[in-house]
Amino acid sequence: MSSTPSSNVLTITDNSATIQSMAYSPGTLAVTSGQSYSGDPTVQKVGTQFTISFACDRSGSSSPASSFNTYSGGSGHEYTDASGDDTPGSLNFSFGLDITYTTSEGSGSYTIYVGQGNYLLTNNWWIGAPGLDSNVPNLVLPVDDGVYKLTLPLSGSTSGFTFSAGSVANAYPIKYVFVLMLENRSFDNFFAMSKIAGITAATTANSNSYGSTVYPVTDGAPTSMPTDPGHEFTDVVEQLSGSGASYPSGGPYPAIDMSGFASDYATTTTEGDPPVSADIGDIMACFDTANQLPVIYQLATEFTLCDHWFSSLPGPTWPNRFFIHGASSNGLDHSPSTGEMFEWETFSGFTYPKGSIFDSLTSKGVGYRLYNDLHNSYSDDPDAGSIGGAIAQVSSLKGIQMTDVHAINNLASDLSSGYTAQYTFIEPNYGDVISGSYAGGSSQHPMDDVYGGEAMIKSVYEAIRNSPLWNQSMLIITYDEHGGFYDSVAPGAAPAPNDGSGTALNQYGFTFENYGVRVPAVIVSPWVASGVDHTVYDHASVLATLEKFVGLNPLTDRDAQANDFTHLLLGSARTDCPTTLNDPAASGTTAKPASAQTTMRAQRAGLRGIRMAQPVPQTGNLQGLIAILAKTDFELSDGSEAAKAAIRSRIEALTTRDAVQSYAERLMVRVAEMRAARNLRR
Repeated sequence: MSSTPSSNVLTITDNSATIQSMAYSPGTLAVTSGQSYSGDPTVQKVGTQFTISFACDRSGSSSPASSFNTYSGGSGHEYTDASGDDTPGSLNFSFGLDITYTTSEGSGSYTIYVGQGNYLLTNNWWIGAPGLDSNVPNLVLPVDDGVYKLTLPLSGSTSGFTFSAGSVANAYPIKYVFVLMLENRSFDNFFAMSKIAGITAATTANSNSYGSTVYPVTDGAPTSMPTDPGHEFTDVVEQLSGSGASYPSGGPYPAIDMSGFASDYATTTTEGDPPVSADIGDIMACFDTANQLPVIYQLATEFTLCDHWFSSLPGPTWPNRFFIHGASSNGLDHSPSTGEMFEWETFSGFTYPKGSIFDSLTSKGVGYRLYNDLHNSYSDDPDAGSIGGAIAQVSSLKGIQMTDVHAINNLASDLSSGYTAQYTFIEPNYGDVISGSYAGGSSQHPMDDVYGGEAMIKSVYEAIRNSPLWNQSMLIITYDEHGGFYDSVAPGAAPAPNDGSGTALNQYGFTFENYGVRVPAVIVSPWVASGVDHTVYDHASVLATLEKFVGLNPLTDRDAQANDFTHLLLGSARTDCPTTLNDPAASGTTAKPASAQTTMRAQRAGLRGIRMAQPVPQTGNLQGLIAILAKTDFELSDGSEAAKAAIRSRIEALTTRDAVQSYAERLMVRVAEMRAARNLRR
């Protein structure tokens, strides 16, 4: 070897004040064959700067680059300021540096790798490690044997690198959280007859009475209900506490014995006419899960089925969906009504006293993405009107526009490369909301069939499972509320949000100190086992978990005290997760002869024509939809007071369901144009 090889100096500046020592890692040196060098690399520390020196001539080859790439982990785990390449093909030399570091949560040691190459006329240095993310760029180091992680932002020049002050957080293997929230089903309705071992569920010994008739729990639930069961606040009081029960403003909630589901279904008019007497027992019926719901059955048996997940309050869809976005409903304890539409800031959107999870993610610099079944992709019923069903409820929130919501058809291709959103919230198509039949959607609403939702669950799972994100992902499938269906487990006390919610939207004086009825929920990830989890959860548990994964503060006392899913995580990822799921069972439409389909569609069309001429109801889902339409109309306007006045006039003119349909159709054309202008794929 020559006695006078070239001098090569790299500086690493530690502005994080966490790196205690750095030394050459023996046995990691790789040098181009025939190149002169003298001894091993050396490291000197002065203050916060480490100076690495290595005497070696500069002749590039693939051999040290191959060594560097292997040790570092390849593309995505290597960084240089000079060439912009993802990974070097040629280096003069490369070697490892053993570092030790100390944080407030503990200490650790790690090996990083450096190498010198050249770009044009400049000698440039590379740095790499399995824990380095060159897209950010930052270096993630294990602390206290991996219980925590130290994240150090990284920057560099051709001759040096700098670590900035970082953060220490719990170390979790989950980077991407997906939530699919469907509609209006109780846990027992889906799983009591599943024969899944170990679940807490109803049996055929459970029953309700109405009049002199006893209605026991049975199997073989109808795939769609003849009428929509009640699930407003007052309905749930009767369902939980029995016929004649009432809630005193300010509480406490009356004693719960789960005795009033049949009587409420037989008599309530909150969602329309009650059923005929022969259909009352349908409210107690439970699916033959394995045969009627083979998709969610497979997920429930392959992954973790939660049998104590309760809706966030004993009430309807809207406040429960608000809870999954903000651990609060800002006092709303019922479905939106005409008089409240402009009280909850129709033009700017629904607000939370402490903000939404999307506000919190944005302030932290964490990306999120919203999807829905915009095109009614999973229904086989071409006659069902779906304009209303294509409107995502999340777009009612302040700061969320309808044009922010992407079509679920694109999820698989979006996940295939460059997906950066750490939180993804997915909504179904709600079917024919405007007529009130809910037909032809993918939400599994009681008035629709269950097959569209089964197909959507399958599609979402397979998109994630077969994407590059799978090994860092968690998919949470849950339902907003029970939809009036019987459940056997009494909901218990819940922590109130205590977030300064007002009283304007609190019709019944509810204190939010009780959970609602139990709903189906499955946690899907290569990091969870197959089995049943009896932990008490509600929708705020999604937020509590996400907040831990990405390092956010709780929004309210509800998510601060909610149980999260981190205790379910395994020590290593599973490799036995199915790449495809069972096909849904044959739908009620395709399972019928063509003549029966024609008759059914003619009957539905006739009924729809009658309903569309009816006045708009004063409360319920349609009023919430109108509020979203008005908000969207304003977002597409010039934002002036004159525009507000014009929109108010248009809303006041919506006296029939037909008028709402026409208004929605006009607006959705404009939304599509805006999507195209913003280059959002439909």
